[in-house]
Amino acid sequence: MPNRTIIATFSKEGLMRYISHLDFIRLLYRSLRRADLPYVLTAGYNRHPKISFGKALKVGQEGVMEARFFLSRELGLEEFNKRMQKQLVEGIKIIEINYGK
Repeated sequence: MPNRTIIATFSKEGLMRYISHLDFIRLLYRSLRRADLPYVLTAGYNRHPKISFGKALKVGQEGVMEARFFLSRELGLEEFNKRMQKQLVEGIKIIEINYGK
């Protein structure tokens, strides 16, 4: 079965350290849609991209955060990184990317 889960580690630095975790989540939702990536939607009335997040950073703290993206079809790591990074704002960068289990 093809691997359709990608784990990305993001760095949050500069002025972006002042955004909250909920704003970061919304930023990733918009970036996925704008990058036209094949993401999976959650079920239910209020559907949104299916992403699993690691621990949240405090507001005002620089650091790294991890997110697991569930895709509807197989996609290469380089392609995902290139398309996603193009849509992210200054201060948010993908620093590591791997396939999930």
